[in-house]
Order: sequence, then C-alpha cells, then structure tokens
Amino acid sequence: MPSGKRSRQLRAAAVAAPPPVRSKGTRARRQASPRVLMIAGGVAALIVVGIVLAVTLSGGGKSLNVATLPTSGSLTNALPGAADVNTLFKGIPQSGLTLGSPSAKVTLTEYIDLQCPYCQEFETQVMPGVVARYVRTGKVKVVARPLAFIGPDSIGGRKAMLAAAAQGKAFNFAELLYDNQRTENTGWLNDSMIASAAESIPGLDPKQVFTARDSSTIAAQAAQLDKEGAADKITGTPTLFVGTGGALGSQVHLKSPTDAATLTKTLDTALAS
Repeated sequence: MPSGKRSRQLRAAAVAAPPPVRSKGTRARRQASPRVLMIAGGVAALIVVGIVLAVTLSGGGKSLNVATLPTSGSLTNALPGAADVNTLFKGIPQSGLTLGSPSAKVTLTEYIDLQCPYCQEFETQVMPGVVARYVRTGKVKVVARPLAFIGPDSIGGRKAMLAAAAQGKAFNFAELLYDNQRTENTGWLNDSMIASAAESIPGLDPKQVFTARDSSTIAAQAAQLDKEGAADKITGTPTLFVGTGGALGSQVHLKSPTDAATLTKTLDTALAS
C-alpha cells in the first residue's frame, strides 16, 4: 500500500494527466461474504458491544469530547493530504453520495469500504484522474455506495461518511481517510481519526458529523446501502459499474485496483454511445 506521502504524489500526477496502468499482478480484491451484507445491521450492535468491552478491559482510550470540536474544518494543522484533497474536489458539486453534475451523461457507481486497501489504491491512484478528466468537465458523475463488511471500523467510518454526505463533503471525507489509511481492523478508524479528518475539511462541521452519525436517518441510509449491495451481488471492493441515463449499467472488471486503462476505455465507450 502506498504511504501517505506517496499517495499524495500519485494524486498530484493523476490530476495533471490520466494515470497509467500499474499492474499489481493478480491479487484478488478484498472479498466480502454475501451473508455479511444481508445481516450487517444485526451484527453491528454485537460488534460495537465487543469493541466497548475490549476498550474497557484494556483500559485504552478516552471518549472524544465532541464539545471541543470546531464548527468548521480547516487546512491548518490538517491531516496529511488534506490540501490536495481540497483542491481535487473544490468547485465540483456534491449532493449526498453523488459527485459531479446531475446532468452528466454517464454514471460511475462505486462500491467501497473505507478500510479496504484495494479501494485505497484505486481511490488514490485512479480516481483523481477520473475526477479531473471526466467529473470536473461534467461528463461523468460518481455515485458512492460505501459498505461496511471488513470490520467494526468500517461500520463507524461509513456512518461518519454518511454524516459528511449530508453536508456535501462525502468524497472529501473518504479520500482523506484513504490518504491516511492504516492496517484494517486495528482500531485506526476510531473517533479520534474521524474527528481529525472532519477537522481537516474546510466547510465541514465536525460537531454535526458526530451529532448526525448515530441518527435514525443515517441508520436507514446504511441499511439501504446494504440492501443495494446484496441486490447487486457485491462480494468485494472496489466494485464498479458504468451506466448512462442514471442507470446502474454494467460492471467494470478491472485487472487490478490500479487498472486505469480499462476504466477509461469503458467511460469513453459509454460517453460515445
């Protein structure tokens, strides 16, 4: 997995030009059990209880004091990559989990998990080029469908992303976390990291992220995403679909998480149809 610094260098190069294909061999995508997608809601509560007990028994960590958070994020003392992320998405409309012009001809739908290392490769090495070439120009809009099957960190991270989406900053939030991603299921995507990410995004209210994330609205959105993932038979991330006229379209089979050539060809074909 690229380091935070390496990811930022790759992003800067990608914005300047579409990224080249970087073969990683035949590694499989991070796989999920279809059963997990269907029962995630029921298991989530048990996982959360387990995490709370683990923290209590180990004597680790203090609860985050939400009252001390600012009401608006800033690039001052921000997480690594925050300035690049802000530049990448600045001026591009975001509505909920959709990035780009509502009238874009082509829709790129991406199933992701914020802990997934293969998603990290795709989002930091391929997506910046897609945003610069297709989204910023109004040709393509991106619909994110975050899942939470890798572990408890994924559950909390997704809830926070949905809360950021309510403020039009879902893609900034996800990209910044990918830029600072650590080993899955190590507890890295905790309240402290969520707060640090929220505080590093200009225009995002970190307090509101924490207020909204445990709401019934966010819970309903998460349940709907799980339902969509099960219906679309998603068993790994990242999984991409390209369609026109707002339709889900056909799945894009990348050779590797950094296979920009296949995605570019698919997008160009859809735009020419």
